[in-house]
Amino acid sequence: MATLNKGILGGFSGKIGNVVGANWRVRDIMRSLPKPSQKDPTEKQLLQQAKFKLAVAFLQPLKGIQSQYFGAGSGVKSRVNMATSYTMSYAIEVVKGIPKLIYNKVLITKGELTGFQNAVLNVQPGAILQLDWEDNSLQGNASPSDEVSVVSYCMELNDFQIFEGIATRTDLKASVTLPSFCIGKTVEVWAFLNTEKRTIASNSFYLGEQTVI
Repeated sequence: MATLNKGILGGFSGKIGNVVGANWRVRDIMRSLPKPSQKDPTEKQLLQQAKFKLAVAFLQPLKGIQSQYFGAGSGVKSRVNMATSYTMSYAIEVVKGIPKLIYNKVLITKGELTGFQNAVLNVQPGAILQLDWEDNSLQGNASPSDEVSVVSYCMELNDFQIFEGIATRTDLKASVTLPSFCIGKTVEVWAFLNTEKRTIASNSFYLGEQTVI
């Protein structure tokens, strides 16, 4: 891979002959086309490809959150790539050769902000999710103004519902209403906190599998 310093023609994107041009992390680069493999992929390679496909498809709706709140985002890996790597390594198990997500190990956000204290989720009629927690605004780097967000996922519908900034840490409770099509369905639920300036977040907290009523 080579870096292209902009001259009279500037950078380029796409394929010219056996060279590909692209913009990567604010740099114009050129690289040669990869040579097609003559070997069939091994079972291990196929399994890794399946895990990658599962992780990318699942995390796609969360890119906006994870590009801001997953890890430090330093080095060559973007935060989104870090989230994908984490999910593949820690939140996917293989059952009879098929990759499956482990929802209680999934992280929606990953950061250094102090998380929830004794958070509990209750489901109420009308597709309402009620979240309660205890005040820990003086603990660690927590602040009373830290914002609360809730994320739900229905595997059956392949549907994410994302509710950002619905309360502050010292509100001690928050509720969200899911769409009516979620009633009778099972959802996985997470919550996280981020600073008022939206610079860092806590590790997301898994609130369990819930049946919407």
